[in-house]
Amino acid sequence: MKEKIETEIIEVLDTWMAAFNRLDTVVWEKMFHFPHYRLASGNMRVLNEPGEQDVERIRKNLTARGWHHSGWDRRNIVHISDSKVHVDTQFTRYRADGTIIASYESLYVLTYESGRWGIKLRSSFAP
Repeated sequence: MKEKIETEIIEVLDTWMAAFNRLDTVVWEKMFHFPHYRLASGNMRVLNEPGEQDVERIRKNLTARGWHHSGWDRRNIVHISDSKVHVDTQFTRYRADGTIIASYESLYVLTYESGRWGIKLRSSFAP
């Protein structure tokens, strides 16, 4: 059972990252459970339902730094149960030429709700 959960968790994270790179908030948010929480830059942001993200603001903030795409460096499952998983992660943001903008450590908490795994909380050192 543990291996099945681990596989499902990695699939959710892969789908989320691919959607993030396309700035496809519809698919991106399908990987969340709501309310969804993001703790970054000392602020807790709560998304209560799909559609609350401002994709143009996100795009503007990322491209101002030269962002082209992001990728996982590390996804280590550190705690696991049948209903909650903690994942120690690191991701890197890249420019179009492949040079690195920055790498950020984070903790993702995924929960099993309504018959599926979803990201409930992200705590990141990214801006």
